[in-house]
This record gives sequence, structure tokens and C-alpha cells, in this order.
Amino acid sequence: MSFDQIAALVVLVVVVGVLIHGRIRSDVAALAAAAALLLLGVIRPVEVQGAFASPAVIALASLFVIAYAIELSGLLGLMIRQATKLCARLGEKGLWLVIGLCGTVGGFLNNTPIVVLAAPVIRDVATSIGLSPKRFLMPLSYVTVMGGLLTLIGTSTNLLVNDMARNAGQPTFGLFEITPVGICVAGAGALYLYVFGVRLLPKGDAVIPSTSAPIPLGEARGHEGGAGDAVLGDVALFSAADRPLQLGKALTALAVFVAVVAAAAFGAAPISAAAFAGAVSLILLRVISPEEAYAGLRPDVLLLIAGMVVVGLSIEVTGLAAAGSELLIGFIGPFGPLAALIILYGVTLVATEFLSNAAVAVLVTPIAVALAENLGVDPRPFLVAVMMAASAAFATPFGYQTNVLVFQMGGYSYMDFVRVGVPLNIVTWIAAMIAIPVFFPF
Repeated sequence: MSFDQIAALVVLVVVVGVLIHGRIRSDVAALAAAAALLLLGVIRPVEVQGAFASPAVIALASLFVIAYAIELSGLLGLMIRQATKLCARLGEKGLWLVIGLCGTVGGFLNNTPIVVLAAPVIRDVATSIGLSPKRFLMPLSYVTVMGGLLTLIGTSTNLLVNDMARNAGQPTFGLFEITPVGICVAGAGALYLYVFGVRLLPKGDAVIPSTSAPIPLGEARGHEGGAGDAVLGDVALFSAADRPLQLGKALTALAVFVAVVAAAAFGAAPISAAAFAGAVSLILLRVISPEEAYAGLRPDVLLLIAGMVVVGLSIEVTGLAAAGSELLIGFIGPFGPLAALIILYGVTLVATEFLSNAAVAVLVTPIAVALAENLGVDPRPFLVAVMMAASAAFATPFGYQTNVLVFQMGGYSYMDFVRVGVPLNIVTWIAAMIAIPVFFPF
């Protein structure tokens, strides 16, 4: 092994260990790893600059601003309030319908504010009609997370894998190109939760623990990264998120968002360019002030992604990705590309239970591309598998911010998530392995 390979491997092992340990913020760990690689000469300054200005980072930052404008306008709160009335009329079916609607919205907006607003509604409505909120809060989190699988902008993971694939010379994905696979995976997962998952959940009353210390959002390792110093379990967080409707701003923000989606869907502009133009338009139209736009940027998420992109580049440019894929080929080559796809999905899934999905996506994507090229097949099925597996990991309450939220609000135990989440992992894994080869042939 060359010095660069050894240095990249050591930095990779250290940053993974730090992320698993969880005592240091994930964005700080990622930036420290990027700095170490730069100082050791493994990565050039121009490559670090490219990581911080990558289309994925630009798209995410812009989408965060647009989503925050929609939230501040009160539009999201209005949707939740209307859903509350629906629940009151339809009872249990209404609760499941609201959960499904939250999942659909999660394909376009950050799932954290969706669950922050919807969770108290689900809890209160369930209690008012004599049902245990425990039966619905965990499915709310899971379904909203699975909603992120429906579009390219549904989660940072999808955008990140798309950007890493572009860096590796692969064609980029369309906004709705992964939607058929996402529908199959999310549909199978939602059906499992509706038919079997609720039977595995305890039937006790939900409470907000008052004696245990609240859990910082930054400790959640999964979807979209941490959220700074915000604290889950603080009732003020929920009331602050539900804002009065400002009709003019709401309609303008919605129109800009629809225009961004349409521009990306029809190929009029890349998603990064369309989202950036949309975010700037909202500031110029005074729907959101510059200060509010900066507040909605979530720099911890953006810096985590940029730092991990640098780590991912080091794996690729030093040849570690190619070497790792060669080892995998020696083991699974005789079994063919489907076996390779199954194993890659499983490795990504397990890694996501311990690391942030952004970190896993960056680390696994170069290996996925190299693995497909060594097998002589199209890399796209493997890239879609990484997108799905890096988000569809449900076995712990601390894998996603939304899981932490309902974990406290519902008074669940750790094993409740294991009991429901592990079978859900298996169901979505099987669904992905059936759907991906159909829509993305080798």
C-alpha cells in the first residue's frame, strides 16, 4: 500500500470510530478528517474546494431555505391542522391516512418539521378516540422517513449519492427516476407496519418523560444529520414550530417550490441550479428575510456532508475503493450481480444503523461504482441500492431525529424499536431487491 492509501485508511477508520462513539459532533469529526487528509497531502485543496461547492451541498442548502420559508409561512401547520379535523371524523383510519400524507410530503420536504408538527396531533387525536398513541407515533416516524425514498430530493442521501456518482463519471438521476423503486420499498414497509407492526407495539399510554434528561437532536445519527442545539422532548419546540398562516407568503413559497420541482423534473435546469434560483427568489420577493434564510441553512448538515465528501474522495483517488471492490469480487463474483447487490444493500443497511446516512453514502458509493464496473454491469442498480439502504434503517431509536422525537413522546423502550424495526429492515430489503432489478436492469 502507498502512503496515501495508508493515510486515507487510517483517517477513515478513525472518523468511523469517532462517529460510532458519538461523543464528538458528527460535523466536527467530518471536518477534522477532511483537514487531516488535506494536511497529509492525500487530497488537494482544489478537491476540498470542490466538495464544499458540490451540487449536492448547493441543492441541499437551497432546499433547506425553501422548506424553511414554507414552514415559516404557516402552510405546513395549516396542513397538519386540517389533517387533525380529518382524524376526528375518520377515527383510526384517519390517523393512518395522516401518517400516509406525512410520508408523501416527506418525499419533498425535510421530515423533521413534518414529524415535529404531526406527532402531537397523532398523540392527542389517538388519545381522544380511546386508542394508544404508541400504535401510531413510531409508524409516523418510519413512514415519513420512507417517504424520503420517493424522490431525488426526498433526503440528503439521494442527492449525495447522485453527486458522488457524477464525480465518478456516471450519468445523474432524474428527480423522479427512483420513484418506482421508492414506492415499492415504502409501500411494502407501510403495509408491514399497518398489518403486523402495530401488533408488536405495546398498548400503554404515551407520555412525555419529565424525569429523564432530554436528548439533543445532534445525537441522532441518521436522516439529514443533527440539528444543532435544539432539544427534543421540549414542548416549546412543538408550539414554536406551528405558526399562523400568512396566505400571501404561503402561496408564493409553494409556487416557487413547485416551479423548482417542475424545472428539475422536466430537465429545464439541474436541481442545484433550480433550487438555488428558488431560494434567492424567495428572498427577493421578501417571503423570507436574509436572516431567516441563514437560520434555515442548517450548516451542521452541510458541513457534515462536505467533510464526508472529502473522505469519500480520498477513498476513490487513492485506489482504496477499487481495491475494496476487487476483494468483494473475489468473494461474491461467482454468484453474479444480484448476489453482489444483496450483499451491498446489507452492508449499507448495517452501517447506517451506526453511522449517519450521509457518511455511509459517501463511503459506500465509490465502492458500489467500482464493484459494478468490475462485474461488467450498469452501476445504477447499485447506486439505487445505496440510496435505499442508507435511509431505510429502522432498528434503533437514535438512527434518525424523528425516531428520537417519537421515542420520547411515546415513552417507548429501546427494544420496541428493535422489535418493530428489524423486521421492517428485512421487509424493505426484500422489496428493494425485487424492485431494483426490474426498474434498473443490470
